[in-house]
Amino acid sequence: MNISSFRPAALSWLMAPALAGGLLLSSCNSQPTTTETGQPATDPTTNAPASGSTGSVTPTGAKPAWGPNLGPEMQAVIEQLISFNNKPLPELTAVQARKQPSPADAAMKQMRASNITPPPMQADTVNRTLVPGVTGRIYTPKTGTAPYPVIVYYHGGGWVIATIDTYHSSAQALAEKTGAVVVSVEYRKGPENKFPTAHDDAFAAYQWALKNAASIKGDPNRVAVAGESAGGGLAAAVSMMARDRKVALPKYQLLVYPIAGSATNTPSYQANTETAPLNKAGMEWFFKNYLRTPADGQDPRVNLVAANLKGLPPTTIIAAEYDPLTSEGKTLADNLQAAGVKVNYKLYEGTTHEFFGMAGVVPQADAAQAVATDDLKNALK
Repeated sequence: MNISSFRPAALSWLMAPALAGGLLLSSCNSQPTTTETGQPATDPTTNAPASGSTGSVTPTGAKPAWGPNLGPEMQAVIEQLISFNNKPLPELTAVQARKQPSPADAAMKQMRASNITPPPMQADTVNRTLVPGVTGRIYTPKTGTAPYPVIVYYHGGGWVIATIDTYHSSAQALAEKTGAVVVSVEYRKGPENKFPTAHDDAFAAYQWALKNAASIKGDPNRVAVAGESAGGGLAAAVSMMARDRKVALPKYQLLVYPIAGSATNTPSYQANTETAPLNKAGMEWFFKNYLRTPADGQDPRVNLVAANLKGLPPTTIIAAEYDPLTSEGKTLADNLQAAGVKVNYKLYEGTTHEFFGMAGVVPQADAAQAVATDDLKNALK
């Protein structure tokens, strides 16, 4: 298949890291998630291969015109995503978009095709209500000694689609590789719940983690925030809200290809109009569904690149090459440094938006996770 002939706008995007990211890190043989009442919750890993080995990951067609430097493993996942024949986001309602197969599903499909199977899960999970309207999944390492550091994690999805199930593997990776309790937050989304609902939910969940750390075997004095895409923007906004409202600051923030601005005319937006799984049209659709008016896009909680960044915690920013958000991520890194914040910025060539969770298939994801978790471990020790 020549993927350059496919319409990338037809791909539902922000749903990769969970199942895809758990590629190395989750297993259908792991214990099922339980709810706060002790009942089994939906297990996002039940479609994973049974046990096993690793195989080669190779694409079947030519590289897309938009991605001449696309890594072969990343290309193979994109080919699997194309095979779903998803409709473009602008043609869908939010409800319809949430039902489409995700990049996570594509990565899992490639994993099966390559006979790659993950090791057993090394974290216990439980779902619980954090605050009214906001639930979360808590990942507790099976090894180590409590109290553990705590990471409050916000999934991607443009504040509109995806869930903690979609991003299960990223949260799992952070828990297992950092030895931290991870609180993965299921915030409310647009268009049913417009801005600033997701942002307020994110901050409320952070406050919950501070107040309840001991009850989840965590240390309230060692709490970090992390997130991908929309979740990366939420994590940074939480840090700003904590600073401004005199709440204890996170010790660190991990921002993976964050939505950090509302302008869609940056160099990376202009260069990534046809990319998959995320492109300019997809981002515009997300803004339309979450923001009440275009004026909300100028709010500093959304437009991080124009916000006051002084006094924020040390930061790691992970960026992808083929991503409309790349420019704003670099601008955010530069602005943080100018504000006196220590920043570790890493751009991974040959990757697309959503690569971070795909550690079992995409080698750059494994490298990015290593950088992110090393930085978090050093900050939270």
